[in-house]
Amino acid sequence: MSNGMNAVEAIGRPERPDEAELDSYSRTVTAVAAAVSPSVVRIDVEGVKTPPRPGRPRSPNEAVGSGSGFVFTPDGFVMTNSHVVHGAEHIEVTLPDGLHVPAQLVGDDPDTDLAVLRLAAPGLVAATLGRSSALRPGQMVVAIGNPLGFQTTVTAGVVSALGRSLRSQSGRLIDDVIQTDAALNPGNSGGPLVDSRGEVVGVNTAVILPAQGLCFAIGIDTARYVASKLIREGRIRRGYLGIAGQNVPLSRRVARLLGRDVAMGVMAMQVEPASPAERAGVRERDVIVGIGDHAVTGLDALHRALSEELIGQPTTLGVLRPSGQVELTVIPAESPGATH
Repeated sequence: MSNGMNAVEAIGRPERPDEAELDSYSRTVTAVAAAVSPSVVRIDVEGVKTPPRPGRPRSPNEAVGSGSGFVFTPDGFVMTNSHVVHGAEHIEVTLPDGLHVPAQLVGDDPDTDLAVLRLAAPGLVAATLGRSSALRPGQMVVAIGNPLGFQTTVTAGVVSALGRSLRSQSGRLIDDVIQTDAALNPGNSGGPLVDSRGEVVGVNTAVILPAQGLCFAIGIDTARYVASKLIREGRIRRGYLGIAGQNVPLSRRVARLLGRDVAMGVMAMQVEPASPAERAGVRERDVIVGIGDHAVTGLDALHRALSEELIGQPTTLGVLRPSGQVELTVIPAESPGATH
């Protein structure tokens, strides 16, 4: 060209995004990663969760799994997911500097998919825990973990929604779950979800496949409570009645008679012998509509109401029968599924 203009100048440079904003975002993500990555560990487990079939030798590969976790106290307590370590015979943790150390399972709670490990190693860096109750939709978050074995992988996204419910492997609902679009993959389970201040606000737990950007984390407020119980007692205590139930609809007439705006109850399809329910006089086909001060609008509501505070305490159980409503007195026992 006669004026010496090169081809790029002749075509024109494409518009570029505001570099100051891009740099600010990048600085935030890199600062968060630098602050929290020293606390993130890889967890490798060995152990048969189901016994081998008779006559079939145990496969060395069927009992191997891995996930992520993070140190949350300077003396070596590590948070992770229950499904990463539940039933493991041997747990090994790889620290960010590559050191391999054995870990002990302090306790795990399948109902919230959380677990606590303990390890002994010098120079551990504890992550700072924030508050999941302070999160807002659209807020930036960073996930750190070891997906598919790639150590300390960082992804970023936003809080897509709050207050979600997620079904745990035990069948109970986990409440107040964080939905995020920060990319998670197998191996991310148990790693931290972190806000822009470098504080852990969630424990990454699940991804919906083959959907894109549907990932979930247990809120750190829930995790903090569960971890404290596991450290003190090694388990989470929950109440138990001893029924096999199913959700059944209630007619509007019945709801009016109950004086409650409820559309569902729980029908006892089976009552376990010598259980708290049988001792209270619950019969098969009874429909449970209340326990204590709580309306029972389904199995999930009944599970939530059966908290530790009800164990061993005489409690009113509202039951519907063809003859009308009956109030029974039940004394919930500790769930035999509590993890020791």
